[in-house]
Amino acid sequence: MKIAILSRDASLYSTKRLKEAGEQRGHEIKVVDHMRCYMNITSHRPSIMYQGQPLENFDAVIPRIGASNTFYGTAVVRQFEMMEVFTANESQAISRSRDKLRCLQILAKEGIGLPVTGFAHSTQDIEGLINIVNGAPLVIKLLEGTQGIGVVLAETEQAATSVIEAFRGLNANILVQEFIAEAKGADLRCFVVNDRVVAAMKRQGAEGEFRSNLHRGGKAQKVKLTPEERSTAVRAAKTMGLKVAGVDLLRSNHGPVVMEVNSSPGLEGIEKATEVDVSGKIIEFIEKKAVKGAMRDRIPY
Repeated sequence: MKIAILSRDASLYSTKRLKEAGEQRGHEIKVVDHMRCYMNITSHRPSIMYQGQPLENFDAVIPRIGASNTFYGTAVVRQFEMMEVFTANESQAISRSRDKLRCLQILAKEGIGLPVTGFAHSTQDIEGLINIVNGAPLVIKLLEGTQGIGVVLAETEQAATSVIEAFRGLNANILVQEFIAEAKGADLRCFVVNDRVVAAMKRQGAEGEFRSNLHRGGKAQKVKLTPEERSTAVRAAKTMGLKVAGVDLLRSNHGPVVMEVNSSPGLEGIEKATEVDVSGKIIEFIEKKAVKGAMRDRIPY
């Protein structure tokens, strides 16, 4: 098979591992910087140009699109879809999961466990917003933040009011969520491929840090999921329409709750913590499913 990996940096661990896994299984792998592609939108003859040459005869595409490049990156994925090339994650599913508010609304609609969440832009009723999540302590997030950036734990209502007022001054969209104290600064990253959890790790935040992101000094170790946690992760990925996803869960007193569904989850932390060949699992999925025109997103949200 001829497979394109859409990635801005061929030296990244995830990109290199996917390339290695594909080549080890006898496939031709090409890393393509999607931001340097340009497209011909002509009716009946859609095409993509890269480095002066058309990207032709690909059997599948693996999108590895950063959050800051979502708009153009998904446009390139969509163009491949117009060319009837199989994509590991479809453009609509990537866009759906990248919009944090839309993601939470869809998960809530499907009855998937979530932290109690409020959303606002420039509300004057800060007390009412705080009361939605039953008061402090609570977590306040910038809607556009990634990797733990723009996330604040407010331990008192006075602190929460100050942070919300500051974010309001930035003309920002904000999420307010209940603080799951019983999680003790840890979360679960469940790696889902083709409606199955293929690997899972527990990420523990550094001492004094409630965010568990590995980029912020968190530690990771292999973890055994409960059947409910495994089912929640798979349902969350399916609800987003994602075939390759990282689903982040917290263990709460009322069961697992979903914090995020990531359409381009990193491979380094999960492979090193679990010693599972996740890259190979993704290539195996593509081998089984990469039929021309095989995938069509039918989720109505």
